[in-house]
Amino acid sequence: MGAPRRAPGDGLTLRDRAGTTFRFDPGALCLELLLTGGPGWLARFEVLHEPADLIRWAALSRLPGGLDLPVTEDDLPAARALRDALHGIAADRVNGRQPDQAAYRVVNAAAAHAPLAVCFTPGGERGWAPGATAPHLLSTVARDAVELFTGPHAERVRECATDNCSLLFVDTSRPGRRRWCAMERCGNRHKVRAHRARQTPPAPR
Repeated sequence: MGAPRRAPGDGLTLRDRAGTTFRFDPGALCLELLLTGGPGWLARFEVLHEPADLIRWAALSRLPGGLDLPVTEDDLPAARALRDALHGIAADRVNGRQPDQAAYRVVNAAAAHAPLAVCFTPGGERGWAPGATAPHLLSTVARDAVELFTGPHAERVRECATDNCSLLFVDTSRPGRRRWCAMERCGNRHKVRAHRARQTPPAPR
């Protein structure tokens, strides 16, 4: 999966390995971090190679703009560790597995730091308080994860229903029937496969 770009309106623009772009909204800040790579086979999608990559992710995320965030090389391992822990927690929840206490400890350690702080700008608008650091950012992400997985949408964290897509999202739709990462990608592919299956005559016995 290519590095995300913010799309007009809600969602991020992703590019799959075939070069096709599509819009995807994970529905939560903490799940947006999962798009930067992950443990195991997800390492092939790693994009947090240098400090600028984490700064770029923050700018593309659902956080309001205007965040002035210094990041150093020393901050990257913590960002990747938090992301990998969140991958594990989300995957365990989706698949009904027992929670990984080590992953919870990683998230708790990140959440223990102070989060990003907001303030009024001189014009009375919303802004970010000066002095923001990468630990503040990661704390905000970790706290978002705690709120998600202990809140009313905890049971709506899902994996795309297509068998070759592992994108995770929280279904915030009113009916709660979202199945696909994006209708324009996996949803349409499922429709095409189902249509072809209906058109294919059964094999003779």
